[in-house]
Amino acid sequence: MSVNVDVLTLPLFINGKWEESVSLETFDIFNPATGELAAKASKGTKEDVDKAVLAARHAFDQTEWKSMKPKERSKVLNAIAYQIIQHAEELAFLECISSGGTIRRITSNDILQMADLFQTFGKFVLDYPYSETLPNPPFPGPAHNFIWREPIGVCAAITPWNMPMLIAAWKIAPALAMGNTLVIKPASYTPLSTLKLAEIISKVVPPGVINVVSGPGAETGEALVRHPKVDKVAFTGSTEVGRSIMKLAAESVKNTTLELGGKSPNIIFEDADLSLALPGSLFGVFLHSGQLCESGTRLFVPESMHDEIVEGLLALTKKLKLGNPLEASTDVGPIISKKQKDSILAYIQSGLEEGATLVCGGKEVTVPGCEGGSFIEPTIFTNVTNEMKIAQEEIFGPVLSIIKYSDDEEAIRLANDTIYGLAAGVWTRDVNKAYAAARKLQAGVVWINDWHMLRNDAPFGGYKQSGIGREMGKHSLDAYTQVKHVHTSMVSDLHKRNWYGILFSEQNQTDRGEE
Repeated sequence: MSVNVDVLTLPLFINGKWEESVSLETFDIFNPATGELAAKASKGTKEDVDKAVLAARHAFDQTEWKSMKPKERSKVLNAIAYQIIQHAEELAFLECISSGGTIRRITSNDILQMADLFQTFGKFVLDYPYSETLPNPPFPGPAHNFIWREPIGVCAAITPWNMPMLIAAWKIAPALAMGNTLVIKPASYTPLSTLKLAEIISKVVPPGVINVVSGPGAETGEALVRHPKVDKVAFTGSTEVGRSIMKLAAESVKNTTLELGGKSPNIIFEDADLSLALPGSLFGVFLHSGQLCESGTRLFVPESMHDEIVEGLLALTKKLKLGNPLEASTDVGPIISKKQKDSILAYIQSGLEEGATLVCGGKEVTVPGCEGGSFIEPTIFTNVTNEMKIAQEEIFGPVLSIIKYSDDEEAIRLANDTIYGLAAGVWTRDVNKAYAAARKLQAGVVWINDWHMLRNDAPFGGYKQSGIGREMGKHSLDAYTQVKHVHTSMVSDLHKRNWYGILFSEQNQTDRGEE
């Protein structure tokens, strides 16, 4: 890593060291809170992608990395967790100045969750079923049969800008746990923390095991997905881009996991404890300015409690402090970019045009000391119907749509009326009602009386167009392995191999036995 006179400049990270791009070009990283230049990063090219993939390929094929014993691999994963804690301050700073996430959230959640993630996978590898012995089959004949799980090879990880470091770790941990190597393409807005994370991981893994190529998705991302020596693609981002990734990966039939968009329904039942449901619902939608795929952006409330709930939400929303994410007192930080800010404002305008009632926020604001930043007030709409654009499309901003329902059955029906199925939540004092609703909701994770509670030992992923596969939990390890069946016949006498009669007549088998 090199430091310019005024601006931090991060090269690419390939084969265990920092390398300038073949083009020698860089691109600017702006602080979304201030609009100021935060750093520069090397602009990777197709040639750089090739170099990184070949480094990963060599590390997989020519080193002992993929065949490392579980106990040793567990030590490596725990060593990575230690490195994360040792470099926590620098990682948090780089994440904050590029993604706009509040330093309070990053230090109290993201860093700790990352460290725990690698420790959790360090435990998983010790009892993972790398092999399985099948029973001796009665048909067609005696044999030893094994199922082996082996690493896939070179994995391409393409990560988003909202929580770049943590989401990169969701892909790095299972890939390394299973003995794979990686090339990561972080979002162009936020490559800084991922580049630094790769550097600290490289302290405990062989060169080439982890590589990062920053640059535009249209060039570096596409080159990575299409590369013939890449065996798997793991992508997190919008459903629209996910469709494109899937098409590109299909050209060579690559193993693919996709964690995509969401329009998550949040249902407050009549018996809910509003002292929990109201702040919990705002936590569900306004955390990180709503720039989280699993945000609870559609809030379904019973008609009988609508006004009471809206009044309570407004009172709490007014207490939220917008500010510089580097300040510990800030509750809500900036929008990632002017482009994203304009997109959110366009959605707000569409809500007004379709007849929704704006009861809170809805405007761009200037934060003292952050005049060049992109900030939007936490926004709440009422009189929203489930067919409106703001209720169906992923806004990825601090916008809550409140939708009335008449009975519990209607709430579930409306909740499932979406192309997405990433997350959902219910608020109720009745545990049986909660579990019954969870059964009916079409979502990969359902929270009961809570939100955003993602566990490292539990799977996360979506139904419908919210993705394919799962991240975190033991289930994610399967996505980073190949399954191999090995058969060894125990029948040494040709004449007792009756199944050969499918091809050879009885006379032919006798003749072959006499040769």
